[in-house]
Amino acid sequence: MFSGRCQCGAIHYEAQGEPAYSALCHCSDCRKSAGAPMVGWALFPEEQVTVTGRPAAYRSSDNVTREFCGTCGTGLFYRNAAVFPGMIDIQTGTLDDQSNLPPAIHVQFAEAAPWMEGAHQLPKFQRYPEV
Repeated sequence: MFSGRCQCGAIHYEAQGEPAYSALCHCSDCRKSAGAPMVGWALFPEEQVTVTGRPAAYRSSDNVTREFCGTCGTGLFYRNAAVFPGMIDIQTGTLDDQSNLPPAIHVQFAEAAPWMEGAHQLPKFQRYPEV
């Protein structure tokens, strides 16, 4: 079982079984909705996901609904009945245990930020470096 929540804790979820995939999405819609260079997703059948609380919903494009916490704004779910009927994508950044669903693939990489290819070569700091 996988569990997670929004930042303020108003919305909790649990997912049973294994996801169809765990991916990092680079599409412009995901980047804009999250304000991040990519978003992690894990796709589950809707009947295997239980949500406690009431997420707000935003129809971001044809057939696509993105759900988020209306209190703290945390993005949580993605639904697209045309592409993924009966499925729900969960933002993996909201998992209680980040080690549970590591990404296995990159998707929509054609839309990735132009600097993404070299991102892993950037200097790494365990905490914020002194300025």
